[in-house]
Amino acid sequence: MPDAFSRATPSTRKRTFEAAAAANAHQIVQLKDNQPILRHDVEAACATATPLSSEKRVDKNRRNRHETRAVAVFEAKPAVAGTELEPHVAAIIRVERTVLRFLPATGPWEHSSEISFYLSSRPITAKTAAAAVRRHWRIENTSHHSRDVTFREDASRIRKNPGFFARLHSFAYNILKCHQTDTTPQDRLAAAFGGLKSMLAMTFSRER
Repeated sequence: MPDAFSRATPSTRKRTFEAAAAANAHQIVQLKDNQPILRHDVEAACATATPLSSEKRVDKNRRNRHETRAVAVFEAKPAVAGTELEPHVAAIIRVERTVLRFLPATGPWEHSSEISFYLSSRPITAKTAAAAVRRHWRIENTSHHSRDVTFREDASRIRKNPGFFARLHSFAYNILKCHQTDTTPQDRLAAAFGGLKSMLAMTFSRER
C-alpha cells in the first residue's frame, strides 16, 4: 500500500484513504521523494511544531551495526490544510534513523542517516507508530524485496492483465516461503527444475 500510494495521483491518494475509512481500517503510508510539494509541506510543518509524542530506540545487538531510531508524531492539519487529504490524515510520523556500521576491512565506522515521513489516518502515539513502521520494514525487506529482486516484478513488461500475473507471483512466493529450505532464489530454481522433471516424465509416459 505505501508504494502504490507514493506513485498515485492526488485523487487516487484520496480514494486510498477513503477506502481505508470505509473498511474501518487504520492506514499508515510513507511519503516518497516523488511527492515533492506534499513532502516539503510536511517537513516544514514538523520543523516548527512541537511533537505530540516521541520515542527513541537504540539497537546495539547487531554485529558491526549500531542503529538509533527517533520517532516523533505531529499534528497533520498544518501540513495538509486545504488539500484533498485534510479530512483523512490525522497525524504525521517522522522517523529519523542513524546507523553506524563497522567495516572490518578498513577499521573505521561508516555513518549514515535518513529521515522518513508517514501519514496516519488516525491519531497515534510514537510508541505505536515505531512498532508499526518497524513491522512494515520487515515486510519490505522480505516480501517486497523478494518480489522485486527474485521475481523481478519492477522490470516486468506485462501490460495486459498485470494483476493476474501479480497474483500468480503471490501464490508462488507464499508456496516457496511455506516450504523454504534455502534462499528464495535457490528454492525457486529447485522448483523450476522439479517442474521440468515432471514435464519430461509426462512426455516420456505419453510416448510409451
